[in-house]
Amino acid sequence: MNTSPITTEAPDQGIPPSQVDPVHFGTDGWRALIDKDFNHRSVARVAAAAAQVFKEQTDDKDGAILIGYDCRQDAGRYAALAAAVIAAAGFDVRVSDRYCPTPALCWTIGQDPTLIGGLMLTSSHNPAEYLGIKLRMADGGASPSTFTDMVEAALVDEPPSCFADALAAFEAAANGTPDAPAGPLAVAPALEFVDIMSAYLDALRAAVDAPLIRKAGLKVVLDPLYGAGRGYLAGLLTEFGVQVAEVNGENDPSFDGLHPEPILPWVQRGADKVVELGFDACFITDGDADRIGAVDHTGAYVTTHRLLALLIGHLVENQGLTGRVVRNLAGSNLLLRQCDRLGLSLTTCPVGFKWIYAEMLEGGVMIGGEESGGMGIPSHVRERDGLLMALLLTELMAYRGKRLHELVAELLEVLGPLEYGRRDLRLTPEQKDAFVATHIQGSAVGFEQYEELFAPLGETLCEISKLDGIKFCFASDAWLLIRTSGTEPLVRVYAEASTDAQVSSLLDTGCSLAQN
Repeated sequence: MNTSPITTEAPDQGIPPSQVDPVHFGTDGWRALIDKDFNHRSVARVAAAAAQVFKEQTDDKDGAILIGYDCRQDAGRYAALAAAVIAAAGFDVRVSDRYCPTPALCWTIGQDPTLIGGLMLTSSHNPAEYLGIKLRMADGGASPSTFTDMVEAALVDEPPSCFADALAAFEAAANGTPDAPAGPLAVAPALEFVDIMSAYLDALRAAVDAPLIRKAGLKVVLDPLYGAGRGYLAGLLTEFGVQVAEVNGENDPSFDGLHPEPILPWVQRGADKVVELGFDACFITDGDADRIGAVDHTGAYVTTHRLLALLIGHLVENQGLTGRVVRNLAGSNLLLRQCDRLGLSLTTCPVGFKWIYAEMLEGGVMIGGEESGGMGIPSHVRERDGLLMALLLTELMAYRGKRLHELVAELLEVLGPLEYGRRDLRLTPEQKDAFVATHIQGSAVGFEQYEELFAPLGETLCEISKLDGIKFCFASDAWLLIRTSGTEPLVRVYAEASTDAQVSSLLDTGCSLAQN
């Protein structure tokens, strides 16, 4: 296994003084290559701009800001740098004394009225070479685009006047771990390092029926993909009497070359381990542990659509909850079928959890989930939480006395089969612009032409939506969605149909449309 760290330069070494590194907040945060656009000066500039906007947009001018970080190279040191800049702007600043999942940061903010927001140093599912910043609001939820737009507008070319002190904080800080938490810094005495994990883990303990899980005799593989969930979920489930095997849980900021995204092919080690051991399921979390993936005991990947449908049933039938369900445009029609079965209303919004968060603010939401594995229960926190979802799925297996594979089989028997697929296309800028101009912004292609396109596939076109990209809905309950990514230079093509073969045909057609 490759455990060599990612190399980092000394502060500003080799970076021309006149260089202004680009910063743009995408669907959920700003992300960039470490020691390239993500460097000491760019982080200081973003922290200063965020502090300015927090100061302007919040009623509590004396509120505190909480800062957390994941397991990436120097994430804890960059957290100290950002904290020093925000402290210099007049805020009380608290920094997690160890790596933490994004939902731990969000839950803590939501529980503490003295906290008016937070920064999370992470780049989520991106490869190890990336780091980034997520901004969080006073309820722990994701910052809306209006807020991040103001942060971008507040950016100035030069680093703040406290930059030298912030660099000193970076040099003195460390990535804290549960075994070796970070402590006070003599060079930055205004920073307060705090334990946010203990209270958060207590909240997770209270969210499920631990005695029930203990009686079930379950065996689970966990794969944190070297991310911020490592150790934490394994500790809870072991405490609950579950036999646990954790893979990819070492301290390795290189992630051993894996992308910390809970989808194939990155989940293969967990899949191999659950088959080898004959365990009941494998649960996977992403780089900052706000997303969930799963593999059953046969090594088969379980789509997040099916996981969310299972969780909806569990919350209603076993935990007695009710309320709206929110999905994004790439969400499965399994969710519609499940909601119809249980008498729940379903709301559909554009892709990106910020839109689900907006629905949570409206109220009445039981659970919201996105195609990429982010699922959140607002009564816990208005944010995704991969650890909580893994615990709830474990609780469901205990309630039913069945393995994950059996639960999925029963779900499809009740709701009917639906298969799903996604392809990501890296197009040239010209191809991408042509696709957007022709199919999303333009009206040159009419409904009848699209009907003719899909007729050879045996699909009858019923509706076209341009809520986010372009989505084609068919009489068979199948659909095809083509949209540009909000975080990467990609066009994503999604499809759902009753068979894998039909999904493949729809994806082929969608890719052809995207590529013109």
